[in-house]
Amino acid sequence: MDSLNPLTPTFTPEEHLNNVRLLADLPKGSSIPPRERIIDYEVVELAALFREGNPQRLTAEQVLLSYLERIDRLNGPTEVYGDNGFYNAFVRLEARPMLVQQARLADLWLMNPDDDRGPAPPLCGIPIGIKDSIAIQGLESKNGTHAFTTNLAARDATCTQRLRKQGAIILGHTICSELSTHTVGQFAGNAWDPERVPGGSSQGSGVAPMARLCAAALGEETAGSIIIPAAANGASAIKPSLGLVSGAGVMPLRTGWDVVGPMARSMRDASLLLSILAGTDAQNDPQSLSAPSLGRYLPVSPSVEPLPLKGLKLGIPQTDWMTAPGVPPAQSYDEDYRTAFVHFKAQLTALGAEVIDFPWLDAQKVENVPYTSPYPFHDVHDADGTLLMSLNAPAATSYANQLETRHWSAVRDFAATLENQEHRDYLLQKNGEFFDQVATWIPTGIRLEAEYRRRQQQALFEKALDDDQIDFMVVLPLGAHIGKRSGAVAETLPVQRMHYDLPNALAWPMLTLPVGHGTTGVTQTLPINAAFWGRRFSEPLLVQAAIDFQTHYPQYHTMAPPDPVFTPRPRMHLWAFDDIPSRYSADPLVILEGRRIPS
Repeated sequence: MDSLNPLTPTFTPEEHLNNVRLLADLPKGSSIPPRERIIDYEVVELAALFREGNPQRLTAEQVLLSYLERIDRLNGPTEVYGDNGFYNAFVRLEARPMLVQQARLADLWLMNPDDDRGPAPPLCGIPIGIKDSIAIQGLESKNGTHAFTTNLAARDATCTQRLRKQGAIILGHTICSELSTHTVGQFAGNAWDPERVPGGSSQGSGVAPMARLCAAALGEETAGSIIIPAAANGASAIKPSLGLVSGAGVMPLRTGWDVVGPMARSMRDASLLLSILAGTDAQNDPQSLSAPSLGRYLPVSPSVEPLPLKGLKLGIPQTDWMTAPGVPPAQSYDEDYRTAFVHFKAQLTALGAEVIDFPWLDAQKVENVPYTSPYPFHDVHDADGTLLMSLNAPAATSYANQLETRHWSAVRDFAATLENQEHRDYLLQKNGEFFDQVATWIPTGIRLEAEYRRRQQQALFEKALDDDQIDFMVVLPLGAHIGKRSGAVAETLPVQRMHYDLPNALAWPMLTLPVGHGTTGVTQTLPINAAFWGRRFSEPLLVQAAIDFQTHYPQYHTMAPPDPVFTPRPRMHLWAFDDIPSRYSADPLVILEGRRIPS
């Protein structure tokens, strides 16, 4: 299949069966409430209305043009890694004629149930954005910096290709933090208040669906880069288990931690996308071989039981999700967040769940974190005995992986082709031969020990859930309203959880969904998100609970931010890359270095 001609797909038997299931589980057109604006329909609603017919006679072309009109009006100039005076959620777009042609081809398929190709697949005609670090054939992927200008993708990333195969219309790249390396996210404006930060690094993917610039988007996370921007913008998003979604064609930050996930306006939309993204990619990503075939088990419809969460025991960890040792998380929440969290617990209980506080494991104690311990793990020396670097355990695994996949050398090869000396020097500094040298001198035994420690830490934390018979955990990714895009960096993500990288270290899934809104101390209403997370490959359980919550309490995820009125103003002076503190990094090695206890 030509990735730029997606409407001639050949589906595997498993893909075909999954499409049949997903189409059967779409909501009935009669059950979909009329929306004032086309752009407010969810992905699953559009998919149903495209097929069943509706009073507005919605077409894929209509939907596309509605989003493009808003992008023209609210996104601002593209290719700006800085303040462009608007939302700046999309940093580059596909050619307009190509997008319109794809929408028209989608409509032809959708309107012809007797098409030789069979029924149109679930995402046919749905406009989707893709994070700037993920390859889109024919477009540059710059990963948040113009240093990667001319980095043209020869083919789609596997995740992009899977969306295209389903008939999705790939709008272009959403903006991300520089090199995807911090969770603040200052380039884009928050969907609810563009003067505030959107979270990062997948900042544009958090903003675009909520600002109604696209129906959904793909983000990528190494440590917090999906969950934090989703929480800051009130999106519904899933950070999958490591290996569930192929990472082929994604510009890596830390191999063995990086994951791609969907960011949308509802959990059933996010689950629909994840069901299509999930699956092995044996040729391009061996990590995907470790994952079970979960795609066909991911729900897109609510449970029919009146108490859908009955029988579930949900735990609120008291020791790992903190800003300081010994402080239970809820004590650090501000007034709006504390009120929303108490109300959320009551709502979960009303749906039948048992919600308890439980100790879990204190990540401040070294014996609980053999893999992510702040103590040095191994000193790397060269042949002359010269100390090259003191590594933590994640670095021992990540550096070796990135040497094998030619991460640094591939960037150096690209840098050598650049005429811009500043860009070339920047990339060489970030990807120097020194890293290859360090990785070369990591003994095999040390690497294996580091990998064993990761499995050991996974077992410790899973046992802690088992001991209290916890099905999954409930936390808040943020604990107070996010701050301004200009000003002190420390004030931008107040009460950020200290161990937000822990789900990635464990390779466990996490999802986030809006559970309230607040106005205290801010000029605009801002969303408040909670998160569910638990054992590796428990996505079906987490997602079903989130869909059931949103079905019974739709007022949070269906609320739309007001359209801002952008007026000419001086451009903000945003923080330099090197000014971002380690606690706001999306790179686990930087995070751990910030916690490091000197030897």
